[in-house]
Amino acid sequence: MIPIESIDLFRNLSGVELDALRRIVQEKFYPAGSEIFREGDPADGVYIVKSGRVALAGTVGPMQRRVLMEIGPGEIFGETAVLEMRPRSTYAIALENTTVYLLPRGELLHFIERSPGLALVLLQKFSQRMREFNRRYIEEIVQTEQLAIIGRFARAIVHDLKNPLTVISLSAEQVCAPNTTPQQRTEALNRIRKQVEYIRALVEEILEFSSGTGSEMKLAPTNYAQFIAETISELQQQTALKSTRLTLANTPPPITLLIDPQRLRRVFVNLVSNAMDAMREGGVITFRFNLEPDGLVTEIEDTGPGIPPQIMDKLFHALVTHGKEHGTGLGLSICKQIVERHGGQIWARNKPEGGAIFAFKLPMPEKLNPQLRSELQKTSPVKKTN
Repeated sequence: MIPIESIDLFRNLSGVELDALRRIVQEKFYPAGSEIFREGDPADGVYIVKSGRVALAGTVGPMQRRVLMEIGPGEIFGETAVLEMRPRSTYAIALENTTVYLLPRGELLHFIERSPGLALVLLQKFSQRMREFNRRYIEEIVQTEQLAIIGRFARAIVHDLKNPLTVISLSAEQVCAPNTTPQQRTEALNRIRKQVEYIRALVEEILEFSSGTGSEMKLAPTNYAQFIAETISELQQQTALKSTRLTLANTPPPITLLIDPQRLRRVFVNLVSNAMDAMREGGVITFRFNLEPDGLVTEIEDTGPGIPPQIMDKLFHALVTHGKEHGTGLGLSICKQIVERHGGQIWARNKPEGGAIFAFKLPMPEKLNPQLRSELQKTSPVKKTN
């Protein structure tokens, strides 16, 4: 039990001031687990713990209450709302059977007017408390956000693994079926191998992004028309599972570009996956190719609702996502990183009649930035892919 004259806040008061203080102070008892006040309550006064312990908790996320501070006998709480003349910004909860002194707001303010020394000490306590609250609140916010990001990553990884694992499962059944022909068995094994490679690339990409480093680009002269044919063939195995149809608006030009086929294929996987997420009831994804003097533009168009205006200007930023049950918000950021490492550009727009178009431009080999080309070729085995 802490008598009122032993509390630091009142230690320098005169005998007359202490007598006046005793006349206005109220004692209140709260059993363990009960709320002393709630966030949003009016500031009825300043509290001081006489015995027991009190937790001060704040809301740091949707319906998430976190303890920001625990205080014991002789310590003050609730002064912030009184001095600011605003509603309570925290919860105060008795951690054990607790007795408090309550200095009612009106009487306390009158008392402060007659005791400048008390006003100064109270302001010092207020300043210390605010600094501590800010520090703890930031720590809790950061921790909550980190946990949320980890959860989003986990859900996204599971989501991204579902399609290839489904393809692997169906292909494995076909391999083991007694009536499967040798050609069907070979095709099924190839599908399994490609999906395993896709999973490996996905894991590497996430590790790469999270570590802030990039693996070497394996740049090679590649027939773009054949690359597109192989990529769409692989994508159709996944889009068929979601009633999505892939179409070509025109034939991709059979030109040779300097690309990393595996990394660039990830751009198509991410963009098509986003389009399928947007078209929840299925739809059509159209590929279009425009050959320009300095490069080749590839457009991927969907029949979904389009890009929400609120994220259009930060679409390719990391951790930006909107209205998706799954997703880390890394997909488009990774696409941008891959395209730019090819010396290209990526952008997006909405169609007036609905749907989104994502486009990226890859430079012709002779137009590729000489310095970038030199750096890439130092680490890239130049092997023609036909």
